[in-house]
Order: sequence, then structure tokens, then C-alpha cells
Amino acid sequence: MTKIITIDGPSGSGKGSVSRLLAKKLGFSYLDSGALYRLLSIAASRHKVASENKKGLQSLAEHMDIRFDTDPEGLLRAFLEGEDVTLEMRTENTGELASKIAGHSDVRGALLKRQRSFAKGEGLVADGRDMGTVIFPAAHLKIYLTASIEERARRRYKELLEKGEDVSLRALAEQVRARDERDMSRDVSPLVPAEDAIELDTSNLSIKEVLETVLHILDFKRF
Repeated sequence: MTKIITIDGPSGSGKGSVSRLLAKKLGFSYLDSGALYRLLSIAASRHKVASENKKGLQSLAEHMDIRFDTDPEGLLRAFLEGEDVTLEMRTENTGELASKIAGHSDVRGALLKRQRSFAKGEGLVADGRDMGTVIFPAAHLKIYLTASIEERARRRYKELLEKGEDVSLRALAEQVRARDERDMSRDVSPLVPAEDAIELDTSNLSIKEVLETVLHILDFKRF
């Protein structure tokens, strides 16, 4: 049986970085569920499918041609219809549209089977917003990461500045706040910790410290 670890949490909590490092450390496969929604948002824009067109989005989700790979540094690269769209996938506009699309139950249902197909081999580390509550409710270990809005906005601000983008820290904080409200209040698969998840506030922790904490939890549970 494939061992599954889910790491959920809001944007900027560190779940992506920690999940990738943990998967590499354990030799497990890795699922970035948010990437699927971001790829769908790019596909929707290119095929001119409006964010309110639930049936159109569902059809795209079921049939879009996607592929994931890793670069020499071990970072995830995403391909849509044969084109490397990794940089476009990480933009704020793509993230905002993906958050809106993710609220449609038809879309989430269409992507559910794709996400569960990643559970193969020895183990899987899956990061997202409903990995432990909906996609893998029987996961062997569930982690929920969080951090203050200010800290999460600051992390994103630093990341965008390093990419040469001109951004406002205050505007980013408002975007983070709005996305949290949208993700936590939606009717379908809202962002909430699983009842059996271990919650960890990463506001004052480095990625290395978060990873070490998760590894200690695994040792304690004799994973």
C-alpha cells in the first residue's frame, strides 16, 4: 500500500517547499495539487473559457494535456499542451483565477481522479488545500501548515522582488486576505484542517526548521 502524507494550508504557508523537500528526502512521489488548478486557469484563458462557465471548465479539466517534470535542481516544471508554462503558472494573475475556478464543484470533481492517480509506488507527499480532508482522507499522516497573513504576504513580496517584479506589500497582503476568505468560505472543499491533522504555525520558522519538525513527527509516529 502506498504511504500518503498530506500537507495542506493557505498560500504562503510553506507547504509547497516543505512538501518537495520531504518527498525528495523520503524518496516519495510528489503532488502539487495547486498546479493542476493553475494549469486549468491557463488553459481556460487560452481557450477563452470564462471562469463562470462551469461545464466548459469541467470539460477542460477532464481532457487538458498536461505533464510534470523536474529540472536539474529538482524543481517542478509544468507543461500544458507540450509547452513549458512554469513561469506563467506562478504569476499572481494565474493564482487569482485558479482560486476562483477552484470553487466550482464540477471542476473539483473532474480533477479528483487525476489527483488520486498520483498515489502509486512506495509513497506520496501531496500538498494543497483539501488533500487531507477530501482527496486522501485515509492518509497515513496529515499536516496543516499556517502562518500570519503579514508573514505570508512578506514571503510572496520577497519572491516577486527577486524575479524583478514591481509589487506592493500592502496589495499583496490584501490579496492573501481575500484568497483566504474565498478558500475558507466556499461551499465545496473549503480550506480547513482535517480533524486528525497536526497543525503547525510556520510564521517564525524557516523551511529547514519546518522540514525538521515534520521529520521528527514521522519518527515519533514510527512512519
